Amino acid sequence: MERYVCGICGYVYDPEAGDPTTGIETGTPFNELPYTWVCPICGASKDMFAPDRDEMARFSM
Repeated sequence: MERYVCGICGYVYDPEAGDPTTGIETGTPFNELPYTWVCPICGASKDMFAPDRDEMARFSM
C-alpha cells in the first residue's frame, strides 16, 4: 500500500500502521481515510498530502 507525506510537516501516513491516535485501523489506504481526517502532527487536511516519492523510487529500481 502506498504511503503519503504531509507537505507541511513531513509526517508520513503509512497504511500498514494506520493512525491509532485518531482511531484509523491498520490496513486503511489513504484514499479511504475520512474526509475529516487531518495530519496528527500539524493538523493539515488530506489535500496537503502527496504520495511518498521516496517509496515509489525504491520500487522502480
